[in-house]
Amino acid sequence: MGSIVSYFSQLCGKQTNREEERHLRANDRPFNLSYHYANNAITTSKYNIFTFLPLNLFEQFGRLANTYFLFLLLLQLIPQISSLSWFTTAVPLILVLSMTAVKDASDDINRHKSDNQVNNRRVDVLIDGELRSEKWMNVQVGDIIKLENNQFVTADLLLLSSSEPLNLVYVETAELDGETNLKVKQALTVTGELGDSVDALAGFNGEVRCEPPNNRLDKFKGTMTLSGQAYSLDNDKVLLRGCTLRNTEWCFGLVIFGGPDTKLMQNSGKTTFKRTSIDHLMNVLVLSIFGFLASMCTVMAIGNAIWETHEGFVFTTFLPREQGIDAALSSFLSFWSYVIVLNTVVPISLYVSVEIIRLGNSFYIDWDRKMYYPKSDTPAQARTTTLNEELGQIKYIFSDKTGTLTQNIMTFNKCSINGRCFGKLLDFAGRPVEITEKTETVDFSWNQLADPKFVFYDHSLGEMVKEGNPEAKAFFRLLALCHTVMPEEKKEGELYYQAQSPDEGALVTAARNFGFVFRSRTPESITVFEMGRKVIYELLAVLDFNNVRKRMSVIVRSPEGKLTLFCKGADTIIFERLHPSCKKLMDVTNSHLNEYAGEGLRTLALAYKEIDKSYMENWRERHHEASTAMDGREERLDELYEEMEKDLLLLGATAVEDKLQDGVPQTIEQLAKADIKIWVLTGDKQETAENIGYSCNMLREDMKEIFIVAANTPEGVKEELQNARRKMCPEADEEPSVVRARAGLFWSHKTETVQDEKVDGDYALVINGHSLAFALDKNLQLELLRTACMCQTVVCCRVTPLQKAQVVQLVKKYKQVVTLAIGDGANDVSMIKAAHIGVGISGQEGMQAVLSSDFSFAQFRYLQRLLLVHGRWSYLRMCKFLQYFFYKNFIFTFVHLWYAFFCGFSAQTVYDEWFITLYNLVYTALPILGLSLFDQDVNDRWSFQYPQLYSPGQLNLYFNKKAFVRCLLHSCYSSLILFFIPWAAMHDTVRDDGKDIADYQSFALLAQTSLLVVVNLQLCLDTYYWTAVNQFFVWGSLAAYFAITFTMYSNGMFFIFTSSFPFVGTARNSLNQPNVWLTIFLSTLLCILPVVAVRFILIQLRPTINDKMRHKVRKEALPALATRLKPRIISTRRSGYAFSHSQGYGDLMTSRRFLLKRPPKGRTVLFTTTDSPLAQNQPQHYRNITEVQEEAQGR
Repeated sequence: MGSIVSYFSQLCGKQTNREEERHLRANDRPFNLSYHYANNAITTSKYNIFTFLPLNLFEQFGRLANTYFLFLLLLQLIPQISSLSWFTTAVPLILVLSMTAVKDASDDINRHKSDNQVNNRRVDVLIDGELRSEKWMNVQVGDIIKLENNQFVTADLLLLSSSEPLNLVYVETAELDGETNLKVKQALTVTGELGDSVDALAGFNGEVRCEPPNNRLDKFKGTMTLSGQAYSLDNDKVLLRGCTLRNTEWCFGLVIFGGPDTKLMQNSGKTTFKRTSIDHLMNVLVLSIFGFLASMCTVMAIGNAIWETHEGFVFTTFLPREQGIDAALSSFLSFWSYVIVLNTVVPISLYVSVEIIRLGNSFYIDWDRKMYYPKSDTPAQARTTTLNEELGQIKYIFSDKTGTLTQNIMTFNKCSINGRCFGKLLDFAGRPVEITEKTETVDFSWNQLADPKFVFYDHSLGEMVKEGNPEAKAFFRLLALCHTVMPEEKKEGELYYQAQSPDEGALVTAARNFGFVFRSRTPESITVFEMGRKVIYELLAVLDFNNVRKRMSVIVRSPEGKLTLFCKGADTIIFERLHPSCKKLMDVTNSHLNEYAGEGLRTLALAYKEIDKSYMENWRERHHEASTAMDGREERLDELYEEMEKDLLLLGATAVEDKLQDGVPQTIEQLAKADIKIWVLTGDKQETAENIGYSCNMLREDMKEIFIVAANTPEGVKEELQNARRKMCPEADEEPSVVRARAGLFWSHKTETVQDEKVDGDYALVINGHSLAFALDKNLQLELLRTACMCQTVVCCRVTPLQKAQVVQLVKKYKQVVTLAIGDGANDVSMIKAAHIGVGISGQEGMQAVLSSDFSFAQFRYLQRLLLVHGRWSYLRMCKFLQYFFYKNFIFTFVHLWYAFFCGFSAQTVYDEWFITLYNLVYTALPILGLSLFDQDVNDRWSFQYPQLYSPGQLNLYFNKKAFVRCLLHSCYSSLILFFIPWAAMHDTVRDDGKDIADYQSFALLAQTSLLVVVNLQLCLDTYYWTAVNQFFVWGSLAAYFAITFTMYSNGMFFIFTSSFPFVGTARNSLNQPNVWLTIFLSTLLCILPVVAVRFILIQLRPTINDKMRHKVRKEALPALATRLKPRIISTRRSGYAFSHSQGYGDLMTSRRFLLKRPPKGRTVLFTTTDSPLAQNQPQHYRNITEVQEEAQGR
């Protein structure tokens, strides 16, 4: 009900009060309803059964052309000025309105179905002291709901309690951010004690005050008051709608935001009606044509007044004027009559044809098997039918990273153990062997606890472990012990690892498969099965990871009593702490790391150290003192960690692949050749984004320089941007070159365009979120734009959804180019809606981006086919269609103009009325549709082979104002030929039998036949790609013309409908004369021959890239199908650290409360406090450590 009230309030222009703060009370619906918060129903549809007809007609008549044709129809109903029947306009207008209405209704019905499917999902709601199953749409703010494992989160909830220890829940946020690794949330201790007791939860009356609804996915501020005590709330206490509960038996939550107020829906943004640049140009051209039409009609009206004054009185003897009509009134009526006669300069069939062409080209995308992804049974989908040709004009692509460029799957790819490299396959000659689907994998059947999904190809590593090699055993023992992974074993032998980062999960899984299975942990111990033997290690200390240390260590005691420190981290950090005896091994391992880095893999170095018992006891005492110190705790702990992590012995290194989607580097390379710039906008930390940049070949070491902008002040950001710009282009002016102009309908829209600046060499720019926030300020945004546009690659890290949209809007506003945004999560929705074209990646990553997109498919690599093939063809076809359509209608109309000088400006038509009606609907409709649906300059393989063919669309070369003027002049010339050649040929001419042939009807037939032959031959000249359908449409249309003409001009039709078919016998009397056919041939020759000559000369002197390519195609064989080989990435750069988990997680692992299951009902909680920062409600999981530090610096 709330959404309906809101809808009508907006419709009536009533402004609702902006919510400043949300205040709610648990289990108190009357209190919460008094604030009129939105319920949990969502509405994405535009119409209902009552509003569809008026709203849809209102929208359609908002288009200038439709209003014009309605006005024209009303004019035709006035007998005094109408020289054409009303049905010549009414039939096409009704057809256009009906087709558009049916399409809009179909789209809205699908939206209603989607809304109903979501709104009718069921969830358990606590009402009147009992759990009831309710529809999602009936859930209200302040309700307490119960979620179970694998259920979608119903609304934005404050987590109250869960089945897991420490009140934790695991959620998958793929629908929000495209990431499939699990996030951890935790309830307050005070609410966690409620457990799953329905009575306790029903008696819960906490009050929450928090921020109003907003679209910030990673931030939440609020307080909860319970029993007079206030508790701080942050993002780690909140479950967002769109998440999925995983590996958690149950949890209870308090609804804070419902339906349209949830962060998921707030990120959906406002749906804007997108129009292509050709649409905007057509509006301007149509307006210009209206002005041209008005001027022509004015000239005709003046001509009529002059003629009536000087010549018309002679005819009044046998053609008397109607009562009260003089020359002035006749001139006025003549103006409106010519508005009707000359209206074909903008025929309504233009808009019908455009819709059909766009629909047809959309079906090509839907039906394209080469964009179908069989693994997820996902075809490509054109979710809108109005933007196809814009796909052929893209200049900037804004892409998300996780789930869009990458699969968000980490795989243990290679490793180096004691100076020996594993993971690379070699043949007998020592040459590398490419790994394919047929390559034999290592057999892990001997290990009952192995993960069946794990794949490794180097059999020598498995044999080495089985043989009991001590270095190999120590290597995998380290991977099984030194981590923060959580194990879960629901059934005997079925292990599941809950890793904060997928990289850690990949390493522990590798150790598991090679016989070192991490089975369970307690705060004091870690249980590992080593080659089938159960070994329990005592966990003495965890030297936790942070962003400065870039390493993590554990100290364990083996069952034999041996103390060992295991350490893993960034290779540069580990190498600095190695024992001098490892120098030779370090050099060999370093060469392996360089090789791994060259392949874009994420690397870690592993080391260990035996510890003396007496030293360990002393160190533990000092560690306890430091950890309990009130002052300088962090510094003292760091000193102790540094002391312990010295003189390490190197074990080897790991190489983990952050798997890109198939074909991503090749796609980016192809798009770059097409002069399309790609910017990556990601919420990931800088290092992760850089790694992917190198993997995708977007960042390369052969670039002149890669600029890093990471300043924390506006002045610092400005200085870094200016320094980068001056290095790239020292001679550039300090102030940007901005061209100001006017565009749009009535030239009312002011535009500012920042000119491109030439740069020698390739550069890249990497900028993080807090620096970007300063750079997007009004005073710095032009500096950011100038610097970024000079670079070949731009990577923005740690960006919020709002910043993604702001970057897109900045480029749209100041570059006046067509943009495309591609993403897969709810955090990409605002960017997708802000760009001219929005593309959603569908599949395992969630559907929120797809629902807001214009086009969708399952893999990033399909983008090159969407743009380079479908987009380019659609643009080419639409431009050809518009040029030809204006050409054929200008010819048709201008002949009327010349005829006016011979008929006393009386608005008499040259052609038969039926020819006027059928010209655009029948005689010329199908041939141009055939051209616009099937034509292609080169096929798809050549389009991939030469991406440079895409560039004319970016420059809008095929249809612009100049092309329109050329079309106008060409039409004017052809119309002069088509009027005066038949007129001169028929003047004072007789038939073979001596009878007169120069009557009006014979001349009309000759003129219209010549016109139809000329426009069809012109279309044949414009057609590059002939199919049987094209042939049938062209020759079939000519045949249909002669068949209809002979039928309508027959005696039978005249006798049945005398007034409707006055041209009786004209066809058979005229078309049997040789001089008539000779005149048609001569007119055609004079119209077509200059076109052929001009095109021949232009191809010889100024060939376009299409001309060159079509010439090349004739000579060369068809290129082979492109294979998706993984390119060799040459790089010496290594990733600093593969992990993305947060500081403080090590404390959680050793927390005394960590493994306490929820106490049974009626029992008191054993521990009420803990030293864990997680239990103390400090931020720990959802945000990475770099972000926490950045915020601290910002303060």
